Amino acid sequence: MAEEGTLTSAGHTDVREPISEDHPTCRLRDILDRVGDKWSVLVMDLLGSGPKRYSELQRSVDGISQRMLTLTLRSLERDGLVDRTVTPTSPPRVDYTLTEVGQTLSGQVRALIQWADDHREYVARSRLRYDAT
Repeated sequence: MAEEGTLTSAGHTDVREPISEDHPTCRLRDILDRVGDKWSVLVMDLLGSGPKRYSELQRSVDGISQRMLTLTLRSLERDGLVDRTVTPTSPPRVDYTLTEVGQTLSGQVRALIQWADDHREYVARSRLRYDAT
């Protein structure tokens, strides 16, 4: 006997061709993967209040490794959301700031973080209820 929600016979078996990288959905998903990544969201939120040095970002993002911060910043820079400025001092000073386009995303990132903070306890209780069943 099948459990509730389990299909007992073959259903729809039409297999579609994979979506090409040029398909609009794939390109959109690629951007959402970047801006929705947990580290990117936190870094962009910090940069929303103004330029930051690498060390400031690393101290402010709890749990991020040096490697992950570097990869995140490079990806955001590659996507045109963050600018990197090197000042030739000894040692060199590196500052990061949101680009003009990055600034247009800053408000939405802040709103997402605020929503997560406002609903953190609700989600935790919901998870406990769900896991208890």
